[in-house]
Amino acid sequence: MKKITFFLIGALFFAKFSMNAQEQRDRVITTAVPFLLVAADARAAGLGDQGVATSADIFSQQWNPAKYAFMTRKNGVAVSYTPYLSEIVNDIFLGSLNYAHKLNDRSAFAGSLRYFSLGSIEVRDNFEQAPVLVNPNELTFDLSYSLKLSETFSMAVAGRYLRSDLGLQDNEDLGAASTFGVDVAAYYQSDQITFNSFDGRWRLGANIANIGPKMKYDDAGQENFIPTNLKLGGGFDFIFDAQNRLGTYIEFNKLLVPTPQDFDGDGDIDGEDDEEYNEIGAIEGIFKSFGDAPDGFSEELKEITWAMGAEYWYQDKFALRTGYFHESDEKGFRRFFSLGAGFVYESVVIDASYLFSTSSVPSPLEGTLRFGLSFNFGDSYNN
Repeated sequence: MKKITFFLIGALFFAKFSMNAQEQRDRVITTAVPFLLVAADARAAGLGDQGVATSADIFSQQWNPAKYAFMTRKNGVAVSYTPYLSEIVNDIFLGSLNYAHKLNDRSAFAGSLRYFSLGSIEVRDNFEQAPVLVNPNELTFDLSYSLKLSETFSMAVAGRYLRSDLGLQDNEDLGAASTFGVDVAAYYQSDQITFNSFDGRWRLGANIANIGPKMKYDDAGQENFIPTNLKLGGGFDFIFDAQNRLGTYIEFNKLLVPTPQDFDGDGDIDGEDDEEYNEIGAIEGIFKSFGDAPDGFSEELKEITWAMGAEYWYQDKFALRTGYFHESDEKGFRRFFSLGAGFVYESVVIDASYLFSTSSVPSPLEGTLRFGLSFNFGDSYNN
């Protein structure tokens, strides 16, 4: 049951796809709690699932907690809701709750909760058996602290508790697997620069997320890597006048998880190879991930996803967004365009986004509207 559940969850995010070579198909990197790699907020989703180098908002915890040091209000609360497989079922969703507080002009504290519900699933060993109804779910709880080291540069550290409850195995409750992760992040926001016909501002961001032990569901089961990943991004704001601003962004992401290998050289990645793969430690796996692809550097490049996006603001009250996300066919097949919009009324921000899959594999978010609601209040800061 456990393996079946993992395959089902993997299908929600990365789906099935066919290739000519079985070994290539088996080299797709999979992890526990893959929902951590999906944008939980509508603003980032509208920009192609990116946010490491965008301007600070209350949803920054997932992307780059160092941005919180550049918040423009003292407090912020935000919630988001993302339906999954909405064209098939109505009880699978990803939700998040975020809170951020500026301690002073240089530092900030933030916390967030992300919850992924896989709905209700009937479990049985055979068709004659009466089904058992289970409600698998996964969640994370984060706390972060960010500090400005200069007027233009900040760093942050975040701690994360991860919990995954996937239901039953042989009609016995597996119990919830749990572990922890740590993020180390940095953010740069330049001063406003004057050009001939417009002003501008550079933004850079980096985050190593989910550094932590592997997740184990039972004493006899295998340990599973959590999605440790490296985000790097940059952006530039075109400030045309007091009413019109355009931000352009690009982001690269690499899973710091080892690539599955044909260790015994028999042409297949099977159970014996899995045993050796599972012996790789979490920290060892981070270093291995930079150079262990069987096809060398060309395959390492295929393990990097990239996204680009643009965000136009009018009078800091209305925003239009678009983005594109790309992943290699051999490493997951996720490709999509996204559109989004944002509306600001006094201290309230409403965001929405929509995804258009450009891959031959349908996306679980195809035809889905994502929503976010933020409240900013308290003293103002000039960043």
